[in-house]
Amino acid sequence: MARSAEPTRQRILAAAYVLFRQRGYSRVSMDEIAAATRVTKRTLYNHFQSKDQLLAFVLEAQNELALAAFATFGDKLSGSPAAIIDGLFRDLAVWADRPRWAGSGFTRLVIELADLPGHPARAIARRHKALLETHLGDLLKRAGVREAHRCAREIWLLSEGAISLMLVHGDRAYAAAAADAAKRLLRSSSR
Repeated sequence: MARSAEPTRQRILAAAYVLFRQRGYSRVSMDEIAAATRVTKRTLYNHFQSKDQLLAFVLEAQNELALAAFATFGDKLSGSPAAIIDGLFRDLAVWADRPRWAGSGFTRLVIELADLPGHPARAIARRHKALLETHLGDLLKRAGVREAHRCAREIWLLSEGAISLMLVHGDRAYAAAAADAAKRLLRSSSR
């Protein structure tokens, strides 16, 4: 692909991300993505062989942005294990308060593709979630938590559950409940 084609490719990725995020993968057509980007379908297919490939590239780009954001967020998380938990779940509640919040795009996408276990987007989402869990484990380890990575897995489970239930019920109190459960988990693991 020529260097001058890169801005077009980035516009396609940006438009596809917005459409997939707003309406879901299966409800967005390549025609709609081409129209939103103001390119022909031929141009779209010159950049991406299929909608599946486009989705994989969209997720890779979002994965990089999310990991960078989490690393910055992780830099703010320090101090005691309880302070880390409070910061994590407080920020989840703030995130969930944003207008038109729709939960984790990675999780929603995997649910949408549940009947396609070999889909490349599922592998990207799996890697994304595993990296975030590992990063949380590293933060907890630096804070002196024993079995930090085991605890991170359980806390990540609470986080994902809180996100799902906040989306279902529209009730941000699930973040506080998950934080309380995570702190109890950390207290019991320190005995």
